[in-house]
Amino acid sequence: MRLAGNLVWMICGGLLSALGWCIAGLLWSITIVGLPVGMQCFKLASISLDPFGKEVTYEGGPVSFLLNVIWFLVSGLELALGNLLLGCILCMTVVGIPFGMQFFKIAKLSLCPFGAEVRRVHFV
Repeated sequence: MRLAGNLVWMICGGLLSALGWCIAGLLWSITIVGLPVGMQCFKLASISLDPFGKEVTYEGGPVSFLLNVIWFLVSGLELALGNLLLGCILCMTVVGIPFGMQFFKIAKLSLCPFGAEVRRVHFV
């Protein structure tokens, strides 16, 4: 079921979301100072490609908070609004609700990606 959800996800906007993360990662990676931020963007692009079966846990300290504030002002708000808009559009139909919920998860992650850890959920 997870594989089918991820395949339909890519058609319903997952590729567009991952492309946004990759573009932000490339822009951040231009300088040495922005390289850690760019690497975080590429890591978060992977959750945009296959979000079903993954959960996000938030644990961070003052450095993560400072990076999240800088991220929010420079790139985070635009990516979060884009994911929020796609989530709202998909939630207009009953079939699109699970996909819209995944976009909401990614939108939250777009606001504060530092200190967040993405884990694969294994069902027994």
